[in-house]
Amino acid sequence: MPESTKAAPGALDVITIGRSSVDLYGQQIGSRLEDIASFAKSVGGCPSNIAIGTARLGLKSGVITRVGDEQMGRYIREQMVREGVATEGIATDAERLTALVLLSVENEHSFPLIFYRENCADMALSESDVDEAFIARARAIVVTGTHFSRENTAAAQRKAMALARANGAKICFDIDYRPNLWGLAGHGAGDSRYIASDAVSQRLRPVLADCDLIVGTEEEIMIAAGESDVLKSLKAIRALSAAVIVLKRGPMGCIVYDGAIADDLEAGIVGKGFPIEVYNVLGAGDAFMSGFLRGFLGGETLATAATWANACGAFAVSRLLCSPESPTYPELQHFLEHGSPERALRKDETLNHIHRVTTRRRDMPSLVALAIDHRSQLEEIAAEAGADRAAIARFKPLAIAAAARVAAGRDGFGTLLDETYGRAAFDAAAKAGLWVGRPVERPGSRPLRFEHGQDIGSLLVEWPVDHTIKCLCFYHPDDPPGLKAEQGATLLRLHEAARRVGRELLVEIIAGKHGSLDNDTVARAVAELYALGIRPDWWKLEPQGSATAWANISGVIEKNDPWCRGIVLLGLDAPAEELEAAFAATAGITLVKGFAVGRTIFSETAQQWLGGKIDDAAAVDAMAARFSALVGAWDRTRSTNAG
Repeated sequence: MPESTKAAPGALDVITIGRSSVDLYGQQIGSRLEDIASFAKSVGGCPSNIAIGTARLGLKSGVITRVGDEQMGRYIREQMVREGVATEGIATDAERLTALVLLSVENEHSFPLIFYRENCADMALSESDVDEAFIARARAIVVTGTHFSRENTAAAQRKAMALARANGAKICFDIDYRPNLWGLAGHGAGDSRYIASDAVSQRLRPVLADCDLIVGTEEEIMIAAGESDVLKSLKAIRALSAAVIVLKRGPMGCIVYDGAIADDLEAGIVGKGFPIEVYNVLGAGDAFMSGFLRGFLGGETLATAATWANACGAFAVSRLLCSPESPTYPELQHFLEHGSPERALRKDETLNHIHRVTTRRRDMPSLVALAIDHRSQLEEIAAEAGADRAAIARFKPLAIAAAARVAAGRDGFGTLLDETYGRAAFDAAAKAGLWVGRPVERPGSRPLRFEHGQDIGSLLVEWPVDHTIKCLCFYHPDDPPGLKAEQGATLLRLHEAARRVGRELLVEIIAGKHGSLDNDTVARAVAELYALGIRPDWWKLEPQGSATAWANISGVIEKNDPWCRGIVLLGLDAPAEELEAAFAATAGITLVKGFAVGRTIFSETAQQWLGGKIDDAAAVDAMAARFSALVGAWDRTRSTNAG
């Protein structure tokens, strides 16, 4: 890890300055932008991508930019927080909109994009947005080419450079040349990479002398130097600056020049290259810069920094989006150590898994959930009470109110809530900040079937991105081979759909209803599902009869997926006393992170409320009391074990 990880709180490795946009990527690959029907959203803009990319690699990063006072601006700010980027330098512009970019992958050589940047927020950046105290926290800053195209933004970057120099920080320059952002090409030429311009060179050349690191493609090196030949450009830059110069050469990797420029262009430090399939070149340079900075600021050799940069660029060109595709440090190190059997890295399941689990939206070290996703059980209660089934949908928000009361805004609280009767409660759960798991199985089905049609991917794409898929499967390792194969195939199909649409997955296994339980029953079931390639984010499992059983389960999970979030206990309508005993039995099992219990909490209350014997307030009070008691019992077992 970089030296800064030992620094005082608030210290930063790098602050990037300039563009911040929302990228809308066409999801139909091989289509003209005119024919794109749907888009994937992500944070974009060179400096914003670098801020996220370096944060993922373990540097402490920040960004200076402007966003609009609207939903897209708030999205950028919130995503930066999720990525661990310091946001004190993000100014909100009440008069201008956040920049947008529309992009598509037409083929391996054509990547049309349209910049919506007319009077956008980040191009209104001014000197007043650059705070000396913020700059003083960083060991380095990154200035970028586009923001030297206007006087106000250039002045902001020059101020940041002066403050950085005064505070002993390094100045890094990503030339980031986009001709049409300098007014040299039309709106439809967003993918144009080079147009010679003396006016642009005259603005960029004075920046070079103050830099410690200069990074650009062959075309960018030429535009910065104002020369028409790469070697002449390198020598011209060296005449002005003692900076380390990094020449990016696409699939040929890069060359680093630290000292005099020889007559041979190849006479520099060459980082190891990675032959991979090019899928989308957009954003590759930003991932490259992130990797180089991770090595450059982390005390690595320039050769290592160049290799890491090339590897990060390889990840980016093999995937669709920009910032979301930047690798994390564990992902990068795995690739450097093991390589990949795939030339198209986006097809490497191991790398994809590491990428996904190390970029989760939310940290969840523990989870206690009120499960109210029951359908058939509540239908039975309603029938016994003589109530219309429509009343179930009015009861579930009361359970959410109870869970929210106990959570009181604290992290680690959640609910299981269904599509059939729980839609009215989803909004309340979101406002309360509760983690939400949503079932997809048809209640009681064995073999497993999905409730709302077997085309599960079409259903999942409509869900909020932070909703977790929950699937209950009655699976026993001693089931008949045909049944096991069918259920395994269905779970694998769900797993693949979850990964494709970017939703987390909780798999609930109940083995005890269809066979005996011994010390290795559930461990064998879990191992069999892992062998199929199913790696859920969470397991929801029934209480076990011994510490040995739990140790066996934990061993299987740790062997197959060290990034699994953990296990939550299910209740099976057990009395509270039995659940407390089950909690205590897992006190030494670190992978057991909480519980998801329903009928123990709501059954009696549902009977009374659906029967008209208590009102809404009494129902909420009763469920909150039971949920709170279980949370208290859980906390006691954990605090006792910790002591």
